[in-house]
Amino acid sequence: MRLRFKILIGFLILLVIGGITYIYAMYIGAKILKVKEYKLESPTIVSEYNGLKIIHISDIHYGISINKKDLEKIVKDINSKKPDLVFLTGDLVDGKITAEQHKEITKVLSKIEASIGKYAVIGNHDHFYKKWNELISESGFTNLNDTYDIVYKDSYKSIFIAGISDSIYATKKIKDRSKVIFDYLNGNEIDNSIYKILLVHEPDDVDDIDYGKFDVILSGHSHNGQVRLPFIGALYTPIGCKKYYKEYYKLNDTDLYISSGLGTTVLPIRLFNRPSYNLYRLIANKK
Repeated sequence: MRLRFKILIGFLILLVIGGITYIYAMYIGAKILKVKEYKLESPTIVSEYNGLKIIHISDIHYGISINKKDLEKIVKDINSKKPDLVFLTGDLVDGKITAEQHKEITKVLSKIEASIGKYAVIGNHDHFYKKWNELISESGFTNLNDTYDIVYKDSYKSIFIAGISDSIYATKKIKDRSKVIFDYLNGNEIDNSIYKILLVHEPDDVDDIDYGKFDVILSGHSHNGQVRLPFIGALYTPIGCKKYYKEYYKLNDTDLYISSGLGTTVLPIRLFNRPSYNLYRLIANKK
C-alpha cells in the first residue's frame, strides 16, 4: 500500500513538473524576444561599409505562436536598430493562412525600414501557401530565390547578395537552381564587391554548393533546436539541418550563421531557446 502511494505521489509530481514546464515553454519561452549580435569582420570591407547593420529574421511561422501583436513588437524592435539590410530566410508562414492573416502580415512587415533593402527566400513551410510571392512582394521584400542582387551604399564598391530556394520541396537539384548565381560568380572578371552574402533556408544545403565563394551564409530552418536541454542540446532537428543546426559554424573561410527563429512549429513551445533575430555589423579588419 505504501509503495503504491509513493508511486502515485511520484507520478503526480512528474505530472505537475511537466505541466509547469509546458506552460512556461508556451507562454514565456516562446514569447520573450532576444537579439543576438555578431560582428562580421573582413579585410575587404571598405570604410563606407564599416558598421553597416544587417538584420536576419527567420522561421516566423505566422499563426502558430506569432500573431499580429507579436509581429508588431518584433518590427518595432527591428526598426529601433536602424538596419541597412534585412534578410528573411524562410518559413514566414506555417502552411496555409487566411486572407485576413495575409493582410496582417503585409501591413506589419511593410513597416520594416531598411536603408538599402529587404530580401527573402522561401522556406519549406512557405510552399503550402500559394500566394507566397505576393505575400513577400506586398511586405516590401525582394524575392531572392535562385538569383542575386548587387547593392551599393555611398561607394562604387558593392555588396553581392544571393539566395537559394528551399530544397525539401524543390523540383530541381540545387546545382541547377543556383546556376544563375554561380555563372555570375565564376564568369565575372570585374568584381568590385567587398562582401558576398548567401541566403538559404536549410543549412545542410551548403555542402552541395561551392560555399567558399561567399563570406557569410545566413540560414534558418533548425530553430537551433526548438526544444533544448542543458548539456544535451537540441532534442530534435528536422531534415535539412541534421549536420548544421547550431548557431554558428566556420566552414574554412566562410561563416555560417543559423537563426534560432522567431516562431514555433508542430508545438507552440520553446525551451531553453528563446525566439530571436540576429543583428550583424560589418567590421573592417585590416589584418
